[in-house]
Amino acid sequence: MRYREFGKIGYKVSSLGFGAMNLPGVPLEQARDALNYALDHGINYIDTAAGYRNSEEIIGETISHRRSEYFLATKTNKRDYKSAKEEIERSLQRMKTDYVDLLQIHYVNYVNEYKQAMDEGGAYEAALEAKKAGKVRHIGITGHRPELLAKWVQSGKFDQVLFHLNLAQPFALDELIPELVRQNMGRVAMKPLSGGFIQPVDKAIRYPYSQDVHVIISGMVSVDEVKENIAAMEREVGDEERTELEQLARQLGEHNCRRCNYCSCPIEIRIPDIMISSKIREHFGLLPKGTGFYERQKDNILSCADYEPCREKPLCEQQCPYHLPMATVIRESAGYFKEAKPFKAVNR
Repeated sequence: MRYREFGKIGYKVSSLGFGAMNLPGVPLEQARDALNYALDHGINYIDTAAGYRNSEEIIGETISHRRSEYFLATKTNKRDYKSAKEEIERSLQRMKTDYVDLLQIHYVNYVNEYKQAMDEGGAYEAALEAKKAGKVRHIGITGHRPELLAKWVQSGKFDQVLFHLNLAQPFALDELIPELVRQNMGRVAMKPLSGGFIQPVDKAIRYPYSQDVHVIISGMVSVDEVKENIAAMEREVGDEERTELEQLARQLGEHNCRRCNYCSCPIEIRIPDIMISSKIREHFGLLPKGTGFYERQKDNILSCADYEPCREKPLCEQQCPYHLPMATVIRESAGYFKEAKPFKAVNR
């Protein structure tokens, strides 16, 4: 396991972090085994959030007795002082700890949300108060708009940023990561598999591993998944492999979707998932989770072309800050169903 100094935070963090978001979906004993196996094999960064159902309670129940062995990061998606303060206190109680190493202002994608959180009476004030009280050691921010995050961190008020970086979303490399390096901030990349779409798994993990980040958060729910992720990082990435991975990322990132979720679909099509997976599907096929997603979205996708309010000027495209041709990509996806062309799937 590679360990790096976590920017100006200084803690030696493992290159692989345990993402606990999906633990509420498995039996408690399975979650316990996965978390303890991770700690036993050198993973010392645990990532969760107050909004991840009972993920924090699972951490408190299964590994709080090993609190000195891991760097604990959680998040609040509240924007006002009162709600954020209450949520921070609940998080500490749920995880059976007196402090968290890192509290992140969670999922900030809009300028008005950022202003609300950072202004007087906002969530940042609650985080700062908790830090002064010793309940929070460092403050970070998470979001899906890398170019906005690159501007916001220039305030000097954050120690760390959590952002997307994977073969289908290499956009943090443009402005955000260089700015974080300049400020010696903690750099944490999330969703290396983009929510279960990117495969093969080892290649997906090795791409962010090849870049200038401190920790890669992978959502794991079993001992086998922990083993698989650790195995992908057993050797360093050489120059030839790095060049190959970066070229692949340029191809798979041609959809240009940042998953900012500005687009909202009146017929409930999950547009970012379709945009991000579109190039992956063409190159590699899909993991079973991705295939299942398309099957569940089939009726919605097939309805897109016939939805009257979007015929002339698709509503989603009017909301996109990147002016992406989302309706075209969705309707191309519908072609797979109409032609009865099966999606390739691989076993994980």
